[in-house]
Amino acid sequence: MRTTRLLLVEPDPLTRAALSAAGGRSARVDACSSFHSARARLHATAYDLIVTAARLREYNGIHLVYLARNAHEPTNAIVYDEQVDPGFAAEVLRARAFYEVAQRLPVSLSAYIDATLPATDRRAPAVSDRRLSPRGGRRKWDRHISKASLDETSGSRAADEG
Repeated sequence: MRTTRLLLVEPDPLTRAALSAAGGRSARVDACSSFHSARARLHATAYDLIVTAARLREYNGIHLVYLARNAHEPTNAIVYDEQVDPGFAAEVLRARAFYEVAQRLPVSLSAYIDATLPATDRRAPAVSDRRLSPRGGRRKWDRHISKASLDETSGSRAADEG
């Protein structure tokens, strides 16, 4: 079985270490901290998957996606960002890459590595992922609190104060 070659580009050392550990379970990971070192590796080696941060100082991850497409055979790419930005996500999709949110990437990276990815990301970037939003409003179990249990609690407080 062939090992997947993954190029990881992340300026933050803690995030880079976490993503390297997550991807290292099922792929050979080459980690870079800058656009320039990633560009040099892209010209030297063909990768199966490129995982890059959206913000790389004076460049962004989409620049690497275009370089990879021009350097070797077609390569799948994931561009991730800290915040959901529908405009940037649409630009990533036009580059034929996958757009991901940074909080979800350590968990989903092994699925990206192990799966046979389609040519393009078919998800709609303008639709937010409800799994990431905090749940508001009343919970189901809030309805089960009876008035009697609330009266008992307030009654025991009154006895403690008196």
